[in-house]
Amino acid sequence: MSSFQPHVIVLIGPTASGKTELAIQIADYFKTRIHNIDSRQIYKSMDIGTAKPSKDQQKQIKHFLIDIEEPIKLINVKQFQEIAQKSINSEIKQNYLPFLVGGSGLYMNSIIKGFFVPDIPPQNNLRGQLEELGQRECWELLKQCDPVSTKKINFADHIRTIRALEVFYVTGRPLSTQIVQKPPEWRILELGLDRVNLKERILKRTKTMFSSGIIEETKHLISQYGSDLPILKTIGYGEAKNVIKNHLTIDQAIDLTTTKTIQFAKRQKTWFRNKNNPIWLNNKNLLKDAIIRIESFLG
Repeated sequence: MSSFQPHVIVLIGPTASGKTELAIQIADYFKTRIHNIDSRQIYKSMDIGTAKPSKDQQKQIKHFLIDIEEPIKLINVKQFQEIAQKSINSEIKQNYLPFLVGGSGLYMNSIIKGFFVPDIPPQNNLRGQLEELGQRECWELLKQCDPVSTKKINFADHIRTIRALEVFYVTGRPLSTQIVQKPPEWRILELGLDRVNLKERILKRTKTMFSSGIIEETKHLISQYGSDLPILKTIGYGEAKNVIKNHLTIDQAIDLTTTKTIQFAKRQKTWFRNKNNPIWLNNKNLLKDAIIRIESFLG
């Protein structure tokens, strides 16, 4: 263990909780930059549907790990982990205070807890077959081949269920036996952001997404990469795609996107409480509480 341990600040919270705005205020106060830990904001041309920091916000505070790949080239957790750690270590060498912000629990914990996950590329044919089976059948398969993973993956989490099956069928070994942990030699302060009015915030943000151009953004993605682009299954884009196909009205798409986002936020909150246990900030004065916590942590 090195005698010098870099200090790293982490801000986590469910979608639509206001992480971006608060993070910019914190970064401005401490004169540092932001590393976005988000599984979707890493892709170019996906701005509105991912609530990516605006160009003005990115001018105000430097953001890393945004727009690093085309949507057709999916980045897995292992690849993101390597990219992020390299970027964070570069910040440390330049004597900046690394500030990690995001709602993607698995991606965040791969960095701050040092998860090493198998680097298995997507198996499109296998995924197609598993998609056809449906979540219930996939879950039963996973219980047979990797029961340990079913205790860690939510039953409704279709993406992680398929990924665990994919790893098993490619390697012949359960995913749960291939994940090891080697935390980085950092001193980490984890702050959590939650809101009592989160459902209302999600509805407001969803309406803003659809009034600000997510349908046009989805049309652009389809024109560039085709309608079968896997990442278009992301909440919001899938509903916008169905509006384009006249399968949904805009009002129906807003309702469906809101419902799915609320369910997703609930899973995020459960993850953060079970796997991270952050210091939850006082909603009455988020910035003041964050500054006090960080200054105390920095000594």
